[in-house]
Parts: sequence; structure tokens; C-alpha cells
Amino acid sequence: MSILSSIGRLATEFSAARARYQTERAIHALPIELQKDIGWPEAADAKTGMRYGVGAWAGAK
Repeated sequence: MSILSSIGRLATEFSAARARYQTERAIHALPIELQKDIGWPEAADAKTGMRYGVGAWAGAK
């Protein structure tokens, strides 16, 4: 594995993680009722204060 392929892989993972974060942020900006309508899993936990994020920036392997 060359250094360029490693850098490319890291850049791809970072880009995907950033897209997930931006999507999560946009969905959290919606009203709770709308989040429930689209089936966002965290809408049910909003009352308890529990929040599950996307995890590590590199994602699960």
C-alpha cells in the first residue's frame, strides 16, 4: 500500500464522516415531530437526554 493510497483512503473516510455529521446536524434542526415522522431513532430519546452520535470520525470498519 503506497502512501498516496493511504492518504486517499483517509480523505475518503473523513469526507464520509463529515457528510454523516452534516446530515445528523440538519436532521437535529428539524422539529421533534418531523424527526419522528421520518423515523429518526434519536427522536424517541430526546426526552431522556440520551444521544447517540455517529461515533469516531473514521466510522466502523
